[in-house]
Amino acid sequence: MIFHMKKQVLDFEKINRICGRLAYQILENNINEDEILLVGIKEKGYEIAKIIEQKLKDITSSKVHLKSITIDKKNPNQISEFDINFNQMPKSVYLVDDVLNTGKTLMFAVNSLLKYDFDLIKTLVLIDRNHKRYPIKVDFKGISLSTNLDDTVKLISENKNLEAVLV
Repeated sequence: MIFHMKKQVLDFEKINRICGRLAYQILENNINEDEILLVGIKEKGYEIAKIIEQKLKDITSSKVHLKSITIDKKNPNQISEFDINFNQMPKSVYLVDDVLNTGKTLMFAVNSLLKYDFDLIKTLVLIDRNHKRYPIKVDFKGISLSTNLDDTVKLISENKNLEAVLV
């Protein structure tokens, strides 16, 4: 019998606090911008982006847009399109994911955004595991977590609250 224990890495309160700090970092990067676009990678990256969106709306008068993008990890070239329907195209886009493992998902997502004429594309992750295999740079990260290659870090929802666990 295989027994898997999960160890909590971040509880909802810590995730919320980290997202608040990330929101301030985004704002500092966009001090003169009227609009900011957050693109969350489905599923959990989008959940993190929603929290950051609310934090940004609490601290800025800039218009904050939230979109999602879906990447099929088995077929990463099949990326969902999102509706880019803005009165004025935001100059800055922040691509949000929950956990950076190898960097493959984030790399495909960045590639899909290149067809739009953004002045700035930045990447943001809640947890960077430091096991990148692809040349992708994370601009903003909540925490760095050193793990074994065999470990899995997941964001799970418990009673509508997110928590990060090591399995």
